[in-house]
Amino acid sequence: MTATQKFTKGLRVFASDIAQGFFEITHNGFALLGLAVMFAVITLTARPEMRQAGEVQLMSWLQDRQQAVYGMPVEPVAVERATATNPKDLPKQQAAVAYWLSRKYNVAPEPISALVAEAYETGSRTKLDPTLILAIMAIESGFNPFAQSPVGAQGLMQVMTKIHSDKYDGFGGKLAAFDPVSNLRVGVKVLQECISRAGSLEGGLRYYVGAANMEDDGGYTAKVLAEHGRLLLVAAGRSVPVSTPQSAPVIQPAKPVEAPETVASLFNS
Repeated sequence: MTATQKFTKGLRVFASDIAQGFFEITHNGFALLGLAVMFAVITLTARPEMRQAGEVQLMSWLQDRQQAVYGMPVEPVAVERATATNPKDLPKQQAAVAYWLSRKYNVAPEPISALVAEAYETGSRTKLDPTLILAIMAIESGFNPFAQSPVGAQGLMQVMTKIHSDKYDGFGGKLAAFDPVSNLRVGVKVLQECISRAGSLEGGLRYYVGAANMEDDGGYTAKVLAEHGRLLLVAAGRSVPVSTPQSAPVIQPAKPVEAPETVASLFNS
């Protein structure tokens, strides 16, 4: 065997040894990785607190990455707090009411749709006409969930929060007055009590506005019933023209400063 042949053979053996060693190292590396993953899974399964801590850390890292990308703090689940529904997802009758109110009161159809759906659900549960509930919201606040009257009536249904603060206990406290759905439900509860106390819808509306002991309710009852009538026609599929838009709350003068004590006595008796 010549020197050249010996050199070539030695080179081949050297290359073979390197390849074999690389294979063993790689194989052992994958084996170690598999063991590490299996150990981690077992550990996280046996230690839930470690898994939760890992999830929190991972979510924090993802949020930091998103903040770096968008240039502002992000909250992917914030949409769950939004009071909004696609009107196309509503039944035909409810969608017609939502679109009509949206046009008249210059508010987006999505939040109005959520309120319409809630009014129909609450109305079915309480045996009150949902269009009546919506008419009260329209006249009381113009669908402004943050509206407040000079005497302290707040939110969509302009509930006297100080008087009915106990009704918000089930919603986490009186600040829920500014949550549209919570305010709607509490307002309906107050309306039920007012109607029961008065013995009629018209009388209940006078109690609701704080004018039960007054000669004049400032036209409040007539306005609510008129809007209720229009909404009934819309819900029935009739074409009802949209009058002058109202984007600001309609604060009724029939709620005087002394009204809270008068109304309070009704529900404490």
